[in-house]
Amino acid sequence: MATTLRHVVIIGYDRAELLDIACVADTFDIATRTGAASGYRVTLATPDGRPVTCSSGLVLAGQTSLEKIRGPVDTVVVSGGLGHGAAARDARLVEQVRRIAALSRRVASVCTGASVLAAAGLLDGRRATTHWAFARDLAAEHPAVEVDPGPLYIRDGAVCTSAGVTSALDLTLALVEEDHGPELARSVARTLVTHAQRPGDQAQISAFVDDSPPRHGAVHHLVRHIAGHLADDLGTEALAALASVSERHLNRLFTDHLGRTPAQYVREARAEAAERLLVTTELPLPAVAVHCGFRSTETLRQAFLAHYGTTPSSHRAAHRRRTARADGGAGGRT
Repeated sequence: MATTLRHVVIIGYDRAELLDIACVADTFDIATRTGAASGYRVTLATPDGRPVTCSSGLVLAGQTSLEKIRGPVDTVVVSGGLGHGAAARDARLVEQVRRIAALSRRVASVCTGASVLAAAGLLDGRRATTHWAFARDLAAEHPAVEVDPGPLYIRDGAVCTSAGVTSALDLTLALVEEDHGPELARSVARTLVTHAQRPGDQAQISAFVDDSPPRHGAVHHLVRHIAGHLADDLGTEALAALASVSERHLNRLFTDHLGRTPAQYVREARAEAAERLLVTTELPLPAVAVHCGFRSTETLRQAFLAHYGTTPSSHRAAHRRRTARADGGAGGRT
C-alpha cells in the first residue's frame, strides 16, 4: 500500500456527468490498490462543499468546498456534463478553478469540462479537445484556444483535455502510466476489464462506434458482419449478396444510414482495426495487413494515411516513444 499519496482534486458541480467523475476517481483508486509506489488520494470538491445533482439525477456528496483546497495538489480534474455552461459562467467557481490550478502539478478536464478551463484562461494558446458535439461552441466562445475535436485526449504542457465520457478512462490511464509506467497502467486496465489504453490521437468517433448505430436491419447486420470478418471478401458485391440486395441499393443504404459507401466503411473499419494491432501487438506490418483484410502493406499504408494522417510505421513508432518516455520517467517518480 502506498505511503505517500498524490492528491487528486475532482471538481464537480450541478448537472455534471457521473461517469466523468467516476472514471477518474475509480481509475486512480484502483491504481493505488494495485500497488502504485506513490498512490492517489481523491477528493471531490464542489461549490460550498454541498452535494451536487448529476445529470442522471443521482446526488453526490461533496467532500470539501473549492475554497478549502490548499496545495500542494498533484492533479486537478474538472468534470464535464450538461451543467458545464452554467459552471463556466459562475465567476466564483471559475476563479477557484484558476486558483487551484496554480497549486497543481497538472490540470485536466473531461468532456465539456474544457469550457470551464477555457473560461479560467487555462487553455489560451493551447491545443485542446472536448466532446465532438460541443467543439464548435468552444472554439467560437474561446478563439484563443486551438480546439481539435478529433482526438480522445490531448496533452499540451501541464494541461490535459479529453473527449466525452469514457475517454476520461483513457486519459486517467495515460496519467497513471505517466506516473508509474506502462506495466501498472496495464494492470489497472485489466482490473477495469478495458482496452489497455487507447492512444490519445485515436478518433473520438470510429467506424465501430459511430454517433448512432444503424437502425436499418440489413445495414446493422452487415456492420456487425464486417467487424467480425475483416479478413474476408467485403467487396460491395459480396456484401450485397449477403444482404440479398443489389449493389446499387446497398450503396444507397450505406450512404443514407452511415454517410459513406460500403467500400469507404470497410476501408475505415480495417484501418481502425490495424491501429489497434499496431499499438497492442508486435505483429509486423505484413501480418497486420493480412489480419485486417488489406491486400498488401501498401494498401494498408494508403488507408491508414487517409484515415489517421500518418503512416502505420510512424504511428507505431510514436506510440513506442510515448510508452518509453512514460516508462523512463516513472523510475524517477516512484
